[in-house]
Amino acid sequence: MIIGLLTAVAASACYGTGSVLQAVGSRKSARREAAAASTSGTTEHGGPSLSSTAKAAMTWEFMVGTVLDFVGFGLGALAARLLPLFLSQTVISANLVITALLGIKLLGIRLSRAEWSSIGVVCASLVMLATAAGSEGESRGSDAAHWWLLAVTVLLMGGGTLLVRRLGSRGAITAGLLSGLGFGAIGVGVRVLDGVDPFEPLALLADPALYAILVAGAVGMYLHTVALQIGSVNGATAALVVGETILPGILGVLWLGDSSRAGFLWLAIAGFVLAVAGAVAVAWFGEPDGAAGQAPDEEDGPHARHKDLART
Repeated sequence: MIIGLLTAVAASACYGTGSVLQAVGSRKSARREAAAASTSGTTEHGGPSLSSTAKAAMTWEFMVGTVLDFVGFGLGALAARLLPLFLSQTVISANLVITALLGIKLLGIRLSRAEWSSIGVVCASLVMLATAAGSEGESRGSDAAHWWLLAVTVLLMGGGTLLVRRLGSRGAITAGLLSGLGFGAIGVGVRVLDGVDPFEPLALLADPALYAILVAGAVGMYLHTVALQIGSVNGATAALVVGETILPGILGVLWLGDSSRAGFLWLAIAGFVLAVAGAVAVAWFGEPDGAAGQAPDEEDGPHARHKDLART
């Protein structure tokens, strides 16, 4: 349990730091395009084009953030094998707190009293969950369930990408939520993956859950990048937190047999609800002061929106 918790905390730190660095890179790329008066950076619906997203991904800040994401993925995968999903995913979702704190230094965001209170709620809820968590379930799901996981992941990620591109500049929260669902699918897939313990390469390659993980990871990363390009880092991360926490936690209990300690179910439910509510509240109250917080002029178009990625 202790090793699993430490692993989840380390994954959270990597994800939180990575998100802020990626936001810095996305903002820098958007400012370059705006300065060059580029018209190729947006789609017909006002969202970032594939070339614009690729340019954002080529900044050094974004690349370092992506490396941290990969490290966080590895640590999160290990935590998902060691802890009940409702605990591992919730601890990892605390990366929003790290994102908010680093945003003070790197994005000029100032935390209000309400934000500090929300952070306190998240921290308290994690203590509640750690206290209430029992053993992880032994179920790995049937073969048919693994195929269902792949099918739903492909449908969700493919349809979600089309929806986000259709929404354009209005799709930040949707992109963040869908990326969170993708990362949540990774947690579920890692938990049920065959051929891991003991290691059997053929069984691993034959498991549909492996391909669900790959699809969810690739598309989820793309959607997260889009969310950072057209929205605020706190808002995008908050939507991601909701997506990657709620569904995997429910599936862990209903499908995989995760449970709380005897007599502590109420504490687990309360901690889970408070963790999600507190994470969302961090973003809700995360309106930066000063110039960084000024709303972009609607007449300036999407490039002006890209300049103001710190605004929640």
